[in-house]
Amino acid sequence: MEINEIRIRFVTLPFLSEFSHSLKNGDSSKNVIVEIIADEGAIIGYGEGAPRPYVTGETQQSISESLGFFLQYAGFPWSLRGIPQIWDFVDGLQDGKEHNSALCALEMAMLDAVAKAEGRSVIDYFQKDFACDRIQYGAALPLGSKRKIVEAGTMALRIGIRRIKLKMGADFVQNQQALEGVREVFGGDCDLKVDVNGAWNRELASRHVPLAAEFGIRVIEQPLMPNDADIGEVAKKLKSMNVKVMADESACSFQEVKALVAEGHYNMINVRLSKCGGFRRSRRIIEFLRKESVPFQIACQLGESGVLSAAGRILGLLCKDALYHDGSYDAFLLKENVTIQNVSFGEGGLAGPLGGVGLGVEISQSKLQRLSYGLHPISFRRP
Repeated sequence: MEINEIRIRFVTLPFLSEFSHSLKNGDSSKNVIVEIIADEGAIIGYGEGAPRPYVTGETQQSISESLGFFLQYAGFPWSLRGIPQIWDFVDGLQDGKEHNSALCALEMAMLDAVAKAEGRSVIDYFQKDFACDRIQYGAALPLGSKRKIVEAGTMALRIGIRRIKLKMGADFVQNQQALEGVREVFGGDCDLKVDVNGAWNRELASRHVPLAAEFGIRVIEQPLMPNDADIGEVAKKLKSMNVKVMADESACSFQEVKALVAEGHYNMINVRLSKCGGFRRSRRIIEFLRKESVPFQIACQLGESGVLSAAGRILGLLCKDALYHDGSYDAFLLKENVTIQNVSFGEGGLAGPLGGVGLGVEISQSKLQRLSYGLHPISFRRP
């Protein structure tokens, strides 16, 4: 397969309603879709990155710079004969988080293209030691008032979901009321995680420790900002309440994860394709965590399109040992999507393989163009 052109499209995906957390207020998501055009247009592969400045430091604009850097690299496989070339290319790049969303989108588009050319699913290219036929997703409840939490929680309960991720911020009273809203809907019968996105400091985290026991919180994700020196003290208090302390923004690269595991304050890691640099790098992290007996979660970036959701489904189905799965929120969050298929979970949060070739989704060119809002794609042609 000969790659002729690589295009970057800048898309804005509108939400059905505002969904906020401590680092982001908004009603849409700004992502990038990468198209690989091969064999004179006979094959088109798609990938997606969800650049977030507060996660890897990336933006939509930086993605094009990163891809320009990747494509100048001598190891980029313009003549793409198989999957090993993709892995060799990724492995040849320096480890780090600065280009992870860009790398995720490019790697994914290449995988999709090769799989389409060979008439296979992307999942076929991975070992199946931990594979399963279906996974169970949870529901995410936004940062907001008790009334908003009750409304969102009631919707989750109606479709049989009792695995809940609750967004929290720096307002203790609002957080306490949100927990009361969860209890009002579910009683004590839900598996409750709290996602702080680094909004707390040591004092505020200490105030929340009694709430962990009172409301049965099982996991607290990223309570402090990355590299906060107080994480040791905070983690010790939370773990004394049998709460798992999960790293997210602190754990974007293999080296970061390795350092966190050695340090020992976090005892769970959140793995997300766009954050961690795609399948190759994410699976390297997962294999390391398995070896170290550290539990992990397979999750998503808020506001992924059906492209990243489909890729996340594949990674999730390869990881039956993940403690939690979050993602496939498409129809529950997005007003419009770029995929023809609805990549959402079903009743009870259950979801299985999408079927088909490649990632298992088809792209609507009309939607892709409309959601680009007049922004012209950036094109890199084969040298």
